[in-house]
Amino acid sequence: MPISRPEQPVFRFAPSPNGFLHLGHALSAIINHDIAADSGGRFLLRIEDIDRTRCRPEFEAAILDDLAWLELEWEEPVRRQSDHLDLYASALEHLKAMRLVYPSAMTRGEIRAAVAASEAKGSAWPRDPDGTPLYPGRERGFRPDDQAAILASGRPYAWRLDMEEAVKRAGGSLSWQEKGFRGSGEYSQIADPAAWGDVVLSRSDAPSSYHLSVVVDDAVQGVTHIVRGRDLYHATSVHRLLQRLLELPEPVYHHHRLILGPDGRKLSKSNRDTGIAAFRAAGHGPADIRAMVLGEQ
Repeated sequence: MPISRPEQPVFRFAPSPNGFLHLGHALSAIINHDIAADSGGRFLLRIEDIDRTRCRPEFEAAILDDLAWLELEWEEPVRRQSDHLDLYASALEHLKAMRLVYPSAMTRGEIRAAVAASEAKGSAWPRDPDGTPLYPGRERGFRPDDQAAILASGRPYAWRLDMEEAVKRAGGSLSWQEKGFRGSGEYSQIADPAAWGDVVLSRSDAPSSYHLSVVVDDAVQGVTHIVRGRDLYHATSVHRLLQRLLELPEPVYHHHRLILGPDGRKLSKSNRDTGIAAFRAAGHGPADIRAMVLGEQ
């Protein structure tokens, strides 16, 4: 699904409406908005609402209200992932046709048991950059009739990327251009998608994973510069692989610092005390939020 890159810089902020925005979101939205304005580019807003069990209309309304209060302006219409499920299905079908995905049905309990059994024998189980054990890949080599049996069984299942084969099919080395804050330096980062193992691209109860939907959305929207938190730095390896396999344009990346809570962890939408709404209620203005979050990048 080849897509050409636009000449004008395009930036985006893409929150999920599964909670209220916090200061970390404000940092990302403000950086994207300001760099777009400074470079004569476009600033887009995308609502990533595929997870229908957690995403709620009242959270989306609050997101739009907070961003407007921060005096940010974006192009209309706002893109919502739930309106474009056919695009993600098409991308998945493309990978199925390439025989790069397989249905998997191991439960979390079965995965934990497999990991525990291996480690009980003294073998350390490989983990992804986030520390999660890699999928055992039990069904990776199943024949088509065995795969069909999984799909017909009624058990929950996921479509996983056969990472080893996908890396081979991508051919050559993968990398991305990482840009410093406001253009201060740029370097090439070698991608290592294999570190993530056989990632999930879709589930029987969810039409697309974050990995698949984000690369499709960014390509369709013509996003040229992806500015997001450092917690997604390593995930870029998977995104570059999918971009290569789906023949999508390669954006430039900047992964900004995270705003951490008192416990040293990144902020969560469940932390109401760091929510933008809490600061608004306490009498702070947009300029105060900017002063709190921008600092030295």
